[in-house]
Amino acid sequence: MISIEELMTIRILYEQGYSKRAIARQLGISRNTVDKHLLQNNDELIYQSRPDKPHKLDPFKPYIKERIESALPIHLSAVVIMREIKEQGYKGGITRLREHLVQLRGSSVTPEVVRFETMPGKQMQVDWGQMRGGKNPIHAFVAVLGFSRALFVYFTDNMRYGTLEQCHRLAFDYFQGIPTDVWYDNMKTVVLERNAFGVGHHRFHPKFYQFAKDMGFMPKLCKPYRPQTKGKVERMVRYVRDNFYAPLSTKLVSAGLKMDVDTANIKGIQWLNDVANVRIHDTTKEQPMKRLIEERAVLKALPFQPIKDIAVKAPGAIMSLNFDIQPLHHDLSIYNDCCQVTPL
Repeated sequence: MISIEELMTIRILYEQGYSKRAIARQLGISRNTVDKHLLQNNDELIYQSRPDKPHKLDPFKPYIKERIESALPIHLSAVVIMREIKEQGYKGGITRLREHLVQLRGSSVTPEVVRFETMPGKQMQVDWGQMRGGKNPIHAFVAVLGFSRALFVYFTDNMRYGTLEQCHRLAFDYFQGIPTDVWYDNMKTVVLERNAFGVGHHRFHPKFYQFAKDMGFMPKLCKPYRPQTKGKVERMVRYVRDNFYAPLSTKLVSAGLKMDVDTANIKGIQWLNDVANVRIHDTTKEQPMKRLIEERAVLKALPFQPIKDIAVKAPGAIMSLNFDIQPLHHDLSIYNDCCQVTPL
């Protein structure tokens, strides 16, 4: 038995000139059913709505509703909810979950912008994302390689120049190499004046420009209002916020705790290695970490420098050690005298 909506659709399509076969194909019913309901009078039949069939998502709907409401005003994405309910035993797909979230929120998915693809080792995009404002802010330095889509994120409490330079070093160390070009927007720690020496010739921050020369990459500025030129990293800022920071911070709040920079970085490197860089990317249909292996072969080698801190590493990279590089306080001869052993 079909619903009254389906009956009205049959009659409207038939009046618009559709054949019975085309109507049956469009509605997913048999041609005999179309014949039957076109011949009979509406008043001769009682139409009932089809009962909703139980779905694998149904047992998890109360949790989803409570999770979304408790996280407000923070937006939790379908990917985050999917990961959480799969841990609880959900066996269904993400499409049904997305439809349910649209019903709960009353919004639809925004179409994505088509991105330009780049050769391995050619491009890295960088941006800052504010995760939390106020007196104790948390900022996320986000870097993504254009070819592999390998992601790096580091959380700080400021966006000063020294912090920016250190974040670059950590990103290059994580990727185990340096790309040819690095793209930015209008960071004041990167560029002081656009087109200062003519179109496309910008006045960069002197310390940053020297840093770029020392590291061997070319800084590039994105064109304003062109999401294609830096869209990869802008999308990754949202990805970090929606898929890592928001879920973790809301769980900490529910436990009476508060997110800090150290916690975000400890959990963040685990999330990069266990989730973000091993997921199947929507565009490339591959894991970023697997494509990073290919991209590392053409990235520029890291310059040698004394190791002061333990650097965060991607899987497969050699872990840096924590060496004490402080000079000796006395001449070597003094240590030799102190360490001499009297022969027997």
